[in-house]
Amino acid sequence: MVSCKLYCALLAVAVVLAIGPATRPVSAATHLHFYMHDVLTGPAPTAVQVLNGPRGHMGDTIVVDDVLTVSASRSSSMVGRAQGHYIWASTGNPELLVTMNMVLTSGPYTGSSVTVVGRDDILAPVRELSVVGGTGQFRMARGYVLWKTVSLDRRNGVLELDVYVM
Repeated sequence: MVSCKLYCALLAVAVVLAIGPATRPVSAATHLHFYMHDVLTGPAPTAVQVLNGPRGHMGDTIVVDDVLTVSASRSSSMVGRAQGHYIWASTGNPELLVTMNMVLTSGPYTGSSVTVVGRDDILAPVRELSVVGGTGQFRMARGYVLWKTVSLDRRNGVLELDVYVM
């Protein structure tokens, strides 16, 4: 009986040692802050409507390959790209389903990405979307994004993103 308990305890310790420490403590959150630039018109748009919904805007689908920068100015340093799509998912209010990868191309997380999915109620001052995964240093990430419109017109939109990754 004693040897079975000792064996089980040693086995548990061996499993913990074999797994090793996590690459990032679960309780520590990484905060990323950048600006996303949606260019809707002109010679080099980064947001292109590929599908018109059958009823008003409902179903409109826009594919994006937006630039992520360190400030709201488009000429500021690029840190990555937001690649994915928006689908107009409401028959009334301007509400979108957002699915995208934020691919980081400079800084300490170069080569990593964060995957974001969620509802974007365009009229809300701050929207919260879910971080549902990632790659590289953000493999299997969880967290959230606080998403705010800085400016929006018929040609361009700028969003401020605060990304919290666990």
